[in-house]
Amino acid sequence: QVQLVESGGGLIQAGGSLRLSCAASGRIFRNYAMGWFRQAPGKEREFVAGINYSGERTKYADSVKGRFTISRDDAKNAVYLQMNNLKPEDTAVYYCNRVVTRNTVLTTTTIDSWGQGTQVIVSS
Repeated sequence: QVQLVESGGGLIQAGGSLRLSCAASGRIFRNYAMGWFRQAPGKEREFVAGINYSGERTKYADSVKGRFTISRDDAKNAVYLQMNNLKPEDTAVYYCNRVVTRNTVLTTTTIDSWGQGTQVIVSS
């Protein structure tokens, strides 16, 4: 298992930007696709964005396309989520995790236990 630590959340007004970071332990980080997920109060956890092991392929939930960008820095064992034009409905706890790739296609199937997450609150 890889240990994952999310950070960068906070309270922000609608229309603002935040950059979330996910630090992963272990040398195997660079061999895996990574994903960001979120869970709003009273809702199921949902997929937000994913990036393959090389960074060449990304995938986004329709609700964040054009506003969020996922990236990775394997030298730092880190994956990031740049969130622009935030909306109140983006309010949630955000988590990262390794995700399964099947025939080069990113899936939303996670591999590791969930970390603590980082809270994002967007005020209107």
